[in-house]
Amino acid sequence: MRAVFEVGAQDGAGRIGELEIPRAGVTVETPTLMPVVNPNLITVEPSRFPEFGAEMLITNSYIVKNDPELNEQALDEGLHEMLGFDGAIMTDSGSFQLAEYGEIDTHTEEILEFQHAIGSDVGTPVDIPTPPDVDRDQAEAELATTQERLELAATVDVGDMLVNAPVQGSTYPDLREDAGRHAYGTGLDLFPVGAVVPLMNQYRYDDMTEAVLAAKRGLGRDAPVHLFGAGHPMMFALAAALGCDLFDSAAYAIYARDDRYLTVSGTEHLADLHYFPCDCPVCADHTPAEVQAMGAADREKLLAEHNLHVSFGEIRRVKQALKSGNLLELVESRAHAHPDSLDGYRTLLDHADQLEASDPASKDAFFYTSADSARRPEVLRHHRRLERLDVSGDVLLTEGSGSDRFDEWWNVEAPFGPYPRALSTTYPLTAETPDRMDRGGFEAAAEGVRRLAEANPAASFTLGHRGWPDSALALVPERVELVDISPEGE
Repeated sequence: MRAVFEVGAQDGAGRIGELEIPRAGVTVETPTLMPVVNPNLITVEPSRFPEFGAEMLITNSYIVKNDPELNEQALDEGLHEMLGFDGAIMTDSGSFQLAEYGEIDTHTEEILEFQHAIGSDVGTPVDIPTPPDVDRDQAEAELATTQERLELAATVDVGDMLVNAPVQGSTYPDLREDAGRHAYGTGLDLFPVGAVVPLMNQYRYDDMTEAVLAAKRGLGRDAPVHLFGAGHPMMFALAAALGCDLFDSAAYAIYARDDRYLTVSGTEHLADLHYFPCDCPVCADHTPAEVQAMGAADREKLLAEHNLHVSFGEIRRVKQALKSGNLLELVESRAHAHPDSLDGYRTLLDHADQLEASDPASKDAFFYTSADSARRPEVLRHHRRLERLDVSGDVLLTEGSGSDRFDEWWNVEAPFGPYPRALSTTYPLTAETPDRMDRGGFEAAAEGVRRLAEANPAASFTLGHRGWPDSALALVPERVELVDISPEGE
């Protein structure tokens, strides 16, 4: 069966979606975060997860299967009763243990049948999570094994339980793209991008971005995408802009055990905090000193609750940004909080053409906040449209007023470049831009001039600019006459 996934609001490659989970009888709104539950080590009772905003959780069926007591309880009661959770439950297969320890004593058919038997709503086959940076022969061989297992998974009778089709391929974008295409072709339901946790642990957000975008190029646009192990709120906005719909987090609990406190811009140690920079119920009712003075169990529980609050708060913020059409502004603001996340955002912009295919043609506003904004898909789209416009005669492209000696005159504004005056009240040319434009914005505007001039070789162009930097003027074709109309240039 193919999961029913309906896409609503979009921005970049991000989208609001509705994912039907038939076995649970629920529809989950994405992007969504699934708290990870270790059934042997529960910090916050799953029955409380809806308080934070969770509609779905993920647990490990391999742990349940190999623990005699849990095995018996899960087969007798079912996972929902055992964990006390009424929402949808996804189960992992043991692939994490395979990656950690090198072998496991189960196989795809057996573990899928067990996941079905204990009441999982979304199951997972045993794929091979190939780590980053392995040699290509290993990546190809392990991907081939994963693909064989996905094809087998598609033949296992699991009723109305949805089944994941993990997308592997290590750090080889072409393998990731091929893996996405193959996974989508199996007819399975959800598509986790696997083995990216080592990249995120090493803050290699640029390589993570390349892996996800490559997988997305192979997957169909209606494919719900899960980013395995994406548990830190500082990267939810970027992951959503990449087109990921589901995330899972063990960080809320793991970090709490180590007295670590999550924020949207990084992680703090409790001992370093004099004030809580958050207004969640935990932080509103306690001071750092009070929490530090608690016993270990109480301290861990409160920190885990805070970590859930801040994580789901960021998910809601991402959803609102998607609805408002300013997700990329949120991504940029988050990216500038850390150099490694900035690398991820800039890698995303390297693929603006891929984002442009799904980015809405009209939104409420475009805010230019740094030179990175000049590389957004909205700017690329405007430049491509310039290449389709026919212009003839003597044409003035200017930041100032027109002149009767020209056949027509167009406005010029960074970062978009030239545009017909009739479009001055249309998106994205209504952009909010700083008076002190940076070099990147002027260079993007010059790129627009270049595209228009090269698409209309018979026209004669004059560019009236207000002191553009030499790096921007160097991009303008030599046949375009340059006139500095700034007070300094007149």
